[in-house]
Amino acid sequence: MRSDAWKPLRLREVLGDVFAGAWGDSPSDTRVANIRVLRATNIDSEGRVSYSNAAFRILGAREIERKRLIAGDLLLEASGGGPGTPVGRVALHDGGCDGQNYACSNFFRVLRPNQKLVDAGYLRHVLVSLYRSPAIWRYQQQTTGLVNLKLNDYLEHPLLVPPLGEQRRIVDVVRGYADAERGIEALIAKLRSVRQGALLASLEAVARTEPPPGWVRLPLKDVVPAAEYGISEALDRDAGGVPVLRMNNIQGGRVQVGELRYCPVAVPERLYLRQGDVLFNRTNSIDHIGKAALWRDELPGATFASYLVRLNPDVRRVLPEYLVEWLMHPVIRQRVRAISTVAVQQVNVNPSRLRNMEIDLPESLDEQREIIATLEACDAQIARESQELDKLRKLKQGLVDDLLSGRVKVMGP
Repeated sequence: MRSDAWKPLRLREVLGDVFAGAWGDSPSDTRVANIRVLRATNIDSEGRVSYSNAAFRILGAREIERKRLIAGDLLLEASGGGPGTPVGRVALHDGGCDGQNYACSNFFRVLRPNQKLVDAGYLRHVLVSLYRSPAIWRYQQQTTGLVNLKLNDYLEHPLLVPPLGEQRRIVDVVRGYADAERGIEALIAKLRSVRQGALLASLEAVARTEPPPGWVRLPLKDVVPAAEYGISEALDRDAGGVPVLRMNNIQGGRVQVGELRYCPVAVPERLYLRQGDVLFNRTNSIDHIGKAALWRDELPGATFASYLVRLNPDVRRVLPEYLVEWLMHPVIRQRVRAISTVAVQQVNVNPSRLRNMEIDLPESLDEQREIIATLEACDAQIARESQELDKLRKLKQGLVDDLLSGRVKVMGP
C-alpha cells in the first residue's frame, strides 16, 4: 500500500524547465548541418527514442545552447495529431550513443525534470500511462485540422510522487520487463528477416533473365482471368451495414479487420468476398500502392471498397497464396510502382496494366504449396512471438499501473 510519504503535486511542480523544440533551417541549406533534430517519427508510444534517422539541421550557436537536449529530458508531443488521435506521447532522451548534439522539433515541448524531486525514468512511466488513459483527452484541442495539446492545462495534471528511492526501485522493476520486451521484439525482427530471406530465395526466378526448369513466365492475365473493382458507396460507422474492407485493412500481406467502415445499402451478391479472394491495393501513396492480401473468411460477410481490386486467379494454375506472395515480392512491388500513374497526390495502378505484367511461377501446384508452407511456418512462429509480446506488454502495463498508484509496493532499503 502507498505510504504517507507520497506527495500530491502538479506536473509543473516537479519540472525544472519547459521549453519548445527548435525549427532549424531547411536540410537543403548549403551550410553545414550542426545538430540532429528528433521528430515525431523518432519516438513511439512506449516512450522510447530511435536516433537512427534523426534529421540533420542548422541552428545558431545561441539557439543550440538554449535548445540542446541533455540526458533525462522528456520529449512531449504537443502538436500534430489527426482527428480521433490524441497528442501527448512522451519519450525519454538518454543522451544518444554517438556523442552528437540533439534537439527536438518544434512539435515537441521539452520537460526537464527537477532531479531533486523526480527521477526522469519514473516521470516518463507516469506520463506514458497518462497518454494511454482517457484522461489525456482533457488536454486536447482541435485547430485547423491538427490536434494540439493544451500545455498549461497539461502541466497542471495531478501526480502522486513517492520518495526518490522508491521511484528508482519502481524504474528498476519495470526495466526488467522492458528488457524482456526488447528481447522478444528483436526475435520478431529476426524472424521477419528470415521470412524475407525465404521469400527471396523461393521466388528468385523473378530476378532471372529466364525462368529456371519447372517454372514458367507468362502474362498475369493468363492465370488471373478477371479483376473486379469494389463498391463506391458512401460508408459510415454503423455496424448494422455490410463490413467494407479498405486499404488500411491490408497490412503485411494479411487482412486486418479493425477500423472497419460499413455500407448502409444492399451490396450485390457478386461483390461479397469469398474464401481465397486476392485483394490488391490499386490506389494510395507510392509506399502503399500494390499491397495485397488473401481473404480467409475473417468475417462472416464482407465486401471491399473500389480503391481495392479483387483478383480472381485460375486455381488450376496458380494458388491464391502464391499470388499474394508474388505481388508482395520487393521486385514486383517496384515493377508495380513503375506502371502506376500519378493523379491528385495519389498514385493509381490500372488493373489491365497489372494483368499485362509477367508472373514467374512453378508449373507444379505442389511446388507452389511447398513455398507457401515454408513461408507460413515463419508466419506461425512470428504470430506466436507476437502473442507473447502482447501478453508481456499487458502484464507490464498492469504492473506499472499498480506501482504508480502505490497499490503494489517495491521493497527496498
